[in-house]
Amino acid sequence: MNIPEELKYTKDHEWIKIDGDIATVGITDFAQGELGDIVYVDVDTLDETIERDEVFGSVEAVKTVSDLFMPLSGEVIEFNESLEDSPESVNKDAYGEGWMVKMKISEPEQVNDLLDAATYKGLIAG
Repeated sequence: MNIPEELKYTKDHEWIKIDGDIATVGITDFAQGELGDIVYVDVDTLDETIERDEVFGSVEAVKTVSDLFMPLSGEVIEFNESLEDSPESVNKDAYGEGWMVKMKISEPEQVNDLLDAATYKGLIAG
């Protein structure tokens, strides 16, 4: 299973790439594997400021619909519009083309609460 060391993670199976005060957010390889074939990604919070742990969208797979939770407080500044036409990118490349949103972090100290790769591996190993 692919768990890049340079990323941060949440217990809700989202990954976060921090670049200054901008974070790119997606779901992990583990999450997309559990969901199965993803058929739709819905994010209707563009340009909204969302608090940490609030729902910012959802992922619809053949078997289920799953909410997406904001890993950090901040403003959603970009949605990966390519997912509208090819949501399967999340299954094929969860950490690359399958990213979901970019956000401007409003409370940088929250980054310290995110999981590192080793801790996330322990979480999913059960």
